[in-house]
Amino acid sequence: EGLLEKDQRDNRNIGAHGASDILGRVPGGGPVTLLTHCNTGTLATAGYGTALGVVRALHQRGSLSRVFCTETRPYNQGSRLSALELRHDGVPVTIIADSAAAAAMRERGVQAVVVGADRVAANGDVANKIGTFQLAVAARHMGIPFYVAAPSSTCDPTLASGRLIPIEERPGTELTQLGGVLLADPDVDVWNPAFDVTPHELITGGIITEWGVFAPSEVCRAL
Repeated sequence: EGLLEKDQRDNRNIGAHGASDILGRVPGGGPVTLLTHCNTGTLATAGYGTALGVVRALHQRGSLSRVFCTETRPYNQGSRLSALELRHDGVPVTIIADSAAAAAMRERGVQAVVVGADRVAANGDVANKIGTFQLAVAARHMGIPFYVAAPSSTCDPTLASGRLIPIEERPGTELTQLGGVLLADPDVDVWNPAFDVTPHELITGGIITEWGVFAPSEVCRAL
């Protein structure tokens, strides 16, 4: 029960710090349009969420216009889980295909990208659900701040960089089948990594923790 209370408190602090930092970058102070990836909410944490905690904090302040959720292929945590949570809370949410993310940034007025993290290396490189890296690249090109929201416990100072983070590879059938229905040649070669590593220099907004927002290169030292 103590861990439950601490996690919820930390997540609410992450949400508050992230919301304030994002609004401080927006002319007029909002409302803002965000884009997020995978699931980082109540279903992924003890409650409230990390990146979705930032979404919730903005919504509670009346400062959120809309959040775009990538479907997050191949396991669809964004469409199955994040969108469900946000709809339940009355948050304006739109599901997009992963391949529509860059177009959404350009055509739908996305003002910040906020994602979670499974691990943060000492130099600020971040491992997160596959597809995060390409979102960071697109956001950098578009001049949109890219944030990572994660509790301080995610930092691993024993790893000098993200290159040392082991990456899980999932069964190829997650891409070639859906509910037992073949979507591709069953014998085709498949590469299906579950995570990727986003280099610290692409995290232009910063890493949001329960203690505040930090530059990626400073976060593990500061915490």
